[in-house]
Amino acid sequence: CPVVLAPENSSVAMPPPADIVKVAIEWPGAFPKLMEIDQKKPLSSIIKEVCDGWSLANHDQFALQHADSSNFYITEKNRNEIKNGAILRLTTSPAQNAQQLHERIQSSSMDAKLEALKDLANYSRDVTFAQEFINLDGISLLTQMVESGTERYQKLQKIMKPCFGDMLSFTLTAFVELMDHGIVSWDTFSVAFIKKIASYVNKFASDISILQRSLAILESMVLNSHDLYQKVAQEITIGQLIPHLQGTDQEIQTYTIAVINALFLKAPDDKRQEMANILAQKQLRSIILTHVIRAQRAINNEMAHQLYVLQVLTFNLLEDRMMTKMDPQDQAQRDIIFELRRIAFDAESEPSNSSGSMEKRKSMYTRDYKKLGFINHVNPAMDFTQTPPGMLALDNMLYFAKHHQDAYIRIVLENSSREDKHECPFGRSSIELTKMLCEILKVGELPSETCNDFHPMFFTHDRSFEEFFCICIQLLNKTWKEMRATSEDFNKARKWVMQVVKEQIMRALTTKPSSLDQFKSKLQNLSYTEILKIRQSERMNQEDFQSRPILELKEKIQPEILELIKQQRLNRLVEGTCFRKLNSRRRQDKFWYCRLSPNHKVLHYGDLEESPQGEVPHDSLQDKLPVADIKAVVTGKDCPHMKEKGALKQNKEVLELAFSILYDSSGQLNFIAPDKHEYCVWTDGLNALLGKDMLSDLTRNDLDTLLSMEIKLRLLDLENIQIPDAPPPIPKEPSNYDFVYDCN
Repeated sequence: CPVVLAPENSSVAMPPPADIVKVAIEWPGAFPKLMEIDQKKPLSSIIKEVCDGWSLANHDQFALQHADSSNFYITEKNRNEIKNGAILRLTTSPAQNAQQLHERIQSSSMDAKLEALKDLANYSRDVTFAQEFINLDGISLLTQMVESGTERYQKLQKIMKPCFGDMLSFTLTAFVELMDHGIVSWDTFSVAFIKKIASYVNKFASDISILQRSLAILESMVLNSHDLYQKVAQEITIGQLIPHLQGTDQEIQTYTIAVINALFLKAPDDKRQEMANILAQKQLRSIILTHVIRAQRAINNEMAHQLYVLQVLTFNLLEDRMMTKMDPQDQAQRDIIFELRRIAFDAESEPSNSSGSMEKRKSMYTRDYKKLGFINHVNPAMDFTQTPPGMLALDNMLYFAKHHQDAYIRIVLENSSREDKHECPFGRSSIELTKMLCEILKVGELPSETCNDFHPMFFTHDRSFEEFFCICIQLLNKTWKEMRATSEDFNKARKWVMQVVKEQIMRALTTKPSSLDQFKSKLQNLSYTEILKIRQSERMNQEDFQSRPILELKEKIQPEILELIKQQRLNRLVEGTCFRKLNSRRRQDKFWYCRLSPNHKVLHYGDLEESPQGEVPHDSLQDKLPVADIKAVVTGKDCPHMKEKGALKQNKEVLELAFSILYDSSGQLNFIAPDKHEYCVWTDGLNALLGKDMLSDLTRNDLDTLLSMEIKLRLLDLENIQIPDAPPPIPKEPSNYDFVYDCN
């Protein structure tokens, strides 16, 4: 039989080695070159090989960069990010490019200068280029252009206003991008530079680009340097910032609130209350409520975060009173307690100072303090020596007595006249409630870097915490009566009643009421009876049947449920998620998207210019990671990006949302989930892809819920029939088998 010989250059199709990456490389004026890059070879050798292919000398003056919109340079550190099918570009080296741009931005030609600054703003996003430009003292050059150069161009501003605006915008953009890399300290900038940036906040209110960059620079200065905070605080006033909140551009409003938050956060303790008073005078709260929260547009995530930060910082002003013990000898503080008593009981004119009347007065005070529900009837000041809540509880009680006098008198008299031992002691209850409200609102804790959980209702009143307390103390009194709690064993009653009250408050807050009245209305629908119904329903849904047959049934159907949960997680990964690239300033334009291919074999990911509306198609995500290449999934402190230094990396909430995919020898894909739910979905899905167990809290909850539902469905036919703990006994063997019919 004839033998057919294969051609010499033919070979059996084999998968390429893991270290070989197939790419296309472009060079202006030439056809793209297809080549295989050996990741084990030095990058300089690969660049030399590419240059030789196009007969280019001085290969050390060239570099490779991604040909996508990022234009990032490829270095030894990031070369592992090159994927099969990537398109690269041969270009001048970062050092040479930085040198050329350094010279071009000093050109005497306006057009050339404008074009150079535009290129600089684009290239500065790349840390490799940024390092080279900064090494040429590029930051100083830009600050000099801002400080003095602009005066020179202001003479030309009338005749070439668009050019001037663009030039300044690109200069500030380049500055922001360069500083974002954290290479240069913020402490190095002069007062003249700060004055100039602060002046732009007023001068260029109509130029969105310049205003946005100026606000971003001021925010970073305040957050990154104590000295600069003091200088910025002298140059910029709340009055200058307020008009930017009254506009219609949400991005400018966001940056404006970010600057206010930064000034608030970094202000010394003695200045913080003073600043809060200024904010109140300028009606910041009502302006935000009108022009931001109730504006006819959706609030984006970054704005929600800044509103949350402002909410936290505002409530943190209460920390000082919360941690201040009452001084029993301080007459001014004791007068507050006297005022509570006076309002409640409307005491007649004080008796004369005779010895008999003094004893009578003390006896009367002791009786009234007992009616007010204090522990120490003789000296109720002792009730406020525990911190938290300290003096804050007394402040709340006085506010309630003065601003909701009818409700206050009704609660006190109603409970002081009861003879069935079911009275709710107002004093002790107020102290416990204030402590609980501080825990719910996390008074004294720094704001999280990732949280967006602001409550619109707290922006509807200047004394929102006190009003919050007033609503909740009336709720507590109502719930106490519904639960028929007794004051004899207050500590035991407090535990159960407070648990219910906390649940009522948390459930109402979850609905995000738009006003305090709406919050109050929500609470009215969450009576103790309703809470019992909800608890019973949840208990039924999560009931853990302990009988042996039920446990065996659960064990039998659990694999089916786990498979169902696994498919749901994988389907969510196929839909994909938008992740935020966090840095020190939470820049709005740092987004990236990741999703799993429908065949579950490849992860597609890539950067986005803005947060997407709906799913992002696969073809718009340029990077790929085969699932087969994934070595491990790590979370929390084990993530490479959580081991870096920086205040952000130490944030507890960020740690709880961080996870990383490790692949190849040193490759990694780092994530910070937008919330706990997405974190659980992605870690579960990735573990499922790797054949590992899904261990998240979400999986446990879903498993319990679905198992309970499935068991109840299967037991519907056995309703009202008691299932025995043990199987019924096997009947005795019959004496004969004559009753058996042989079909054969």
